[in-house]
Amino acid sequence: MTAAEIHLEVAPELALFVPHGRRTGVTALTTDGVSSLGHVVESLGVPLTEVGTLEVDGREVPVSYVARPGESVRVRAVPRPQEVPGAPLRFLLDVHLGTLARRLRLLGVDAAYESTDIGDPALAARSAAERRVMLSRDRGLLRRRELFAGAYVYSTQPEEQLRDVLERFRPELRPWTRCTACGGLLKPATLEDVADQLHDGTQRNYDVFAQCGECGRAYWKGAHHDQLVAIVERALALRAERW
Repeated sequence: MTAAEIHLEVAPELALFVPHGRRTGVTALTTDGVSSLGHVVESLGVPLTEVGTLEVDGREVPVSYVARPGESVRVRAVPRPQEVPGAPLRFLLDVHLGTLARRLRLLGVDAAYESTDIGDPALAARSAAERRVMLSRDRGLLRRRELFAGAYVYSTQPEEQLRDVLERFRPELRPWTRCTACGGLLKPATLEDVADQLHDGTQRNYDVFAQCGECGRAYWKGAHHDQLVAIVERALALRAERW
């Protein structure tokens, strides 16, 4: 086994993943001479889900490429908007992203969500089986090879998380068509259909209802409707501005 020193430059967008001393400019990095560039990049802390292309001395190479001594490697960030080929755009969110899941569903985006911690292997298996893009802040989860696709959620704030996902993937938005609790599609409902879920005041003050075709949950323009409208309006404004 022969060590190899390469020259590595990481895109500024990926700097937060890299140890402080290697965040800017070109840095010399000693590798074991046999590991793939994909492994080298991941060992620095950068999930491959966030890497667009790898370039060696100006030419694009696959993640399986083994760099030779003296070569210069550039790690580029994934392009935005990002295309997800071969499947309708659907998401899977881990247990820590419940608010983001509900907001995506509010916008009509197909977003499955695990409300309990079922473990990384089970999440990765579901992503693969249902061909869903895994959204997570867990770098270890995003390194699992069986994932259909994945994306790191950069912020801890729901508003910023939503904007990031919308800008990155540009999903089709169909507000008010999905249940925020389970993601099922909504259908018009009568007062009689949902009366068992309503308080007396709601029955007196509202006459337009919807109901989830999956879990049966009832919806109407309640006390928090204005807050939800604001979320939808910001998302639609972003769509008009960016795509």
